[in-house]
Amino acid sequence: MKDSGIISVTANNVIDYLGHEIRGKYVSRTPRTHTLPRSIGWGLLTSVPIVLALYFLSPTELILITILDGVIVGPSHMLLDIFTERGIYHKVNGRWRRIALAHFSYDNPIVNGLAIIAGVIMLFAAIHNHNYDYYYQYYHYYNYYS
Repeated sequence: MKDSGIISVTANNVIDYLGHEIRGKYVSRTPRTHTLPRSIGWGLLTSVPIVLALYFLSPTELILITILDGVIVGPSHMLLDIFTERGIYHKVNGRWRRIALAHFSYDNPIVNGLAIIAGVIMLFAAIHNHNYDYYYQYYHYYNYYS
């Protein structure tokens, strides 16, 4: 769906633009957008214009899918960021702390290549599962009525 791609690009750019600040000669993440709950909020916020457009132009089942896309885009961004050197933020005793599962460099070609391959595999799996259900129903219908 086109709207999920638009939401993904928009939300990821918003999270990165608003969630980074320049400190001296370094760019640093801030907890403004790089926490799990706030990333969900930013993802939902970026999906609101598309949800409103779909409300007036399309069937209602697309609205739910678009809202779910907005909910998922933030945590997927945080999932990738938690594997980087500095990780993401979480609150401990009222103070922001960073958590990182693995301290990989941002420009590590092996890790970035593995992330790309994993994304392509997930994309193909989603397409395969969708097509399997569609063709299974068609095959079942065709055999039932012939």
